[in-house]
Amino acid sequence: MISYRAGSVMAGSNTFRIIVKGRQTHGAMPWRGVDPIVIGAQIVLALQTIESRQVDVTKDPSVLTVGTFNSGNRSNIIPDSAEMQGTLRTFDEGMRDFIMRRVTETAEAIAKSGGAEAEVNWRSDGYIPVVNNVALTRRMVPTLERVAGTGKLVEAPRVTAAEDFSFFARQVPGFFFFVGVTAPDTPLLKAAPNHSPRFRVDEAGLLVGLRSMLHLAADFLGTPGAAH
Repeated sequence: MISYRAGSVMAGSNTFRIIVKGRQTHGAMPWRGVDPIVIGAQIVLALQTIESRQVDVTKDPSVLTVGTFNSGNRSNIIPDSAEMQGTLRTFDEGMRDFIMRRVTETAEAIAKSGGAEAEVNWRSDGYIPVVNNVALTRRMVPTLERVAGTGKLVEAPRVTAAEDFSFFARQVPGFFFFVGVTAPDTPLLKAAPNHSPRFRVDEAGLLVGLRSMLHLAADFLGTPGAAH
């Protein structure tokens, strides 16, 4: 199978880190300190309301996920700090900027309300969305149809995973497509994703990918004026 999509196809990705600074105390006397775990948990829950209550879901999808939460080392000690890390996925740069600002404001405000401090850092090496050039995509679809064969080329939904091909596509017209590598005897919905230790590639799909790239290059360069 080969799949493609004109326009926005993969999300931009930004990584954040939040450190909640409380005050250590004995677990039996929490009133003598400031519990960063409780405050951090409140922040995790509040961040989800940005997606569910503050973002126009009719415009573009977005995902905000907290992937790690680390704090403490003993069952009877309230620690000094808690740390969480997560990822933001967006298809619109204006929405990305809005959510990034609201994450920072939300974490800082909740921490302050509990007597703590929150330090929010966004990594500077994020990815922008992958956007396929519409005209180029339409021109190259017949090539993929020829390579894939009958019934093997489908239009893909937008994907919230990220890809650094996005930076190339910002400089020149780009066309990013997907090649199936799931074995025919494996139901697609049960196939392990690429971050799983059970991820498997049916290498027969690699030949389809190679043929696609070669035919796309040949057909594109054979188009009058394409080399310019």
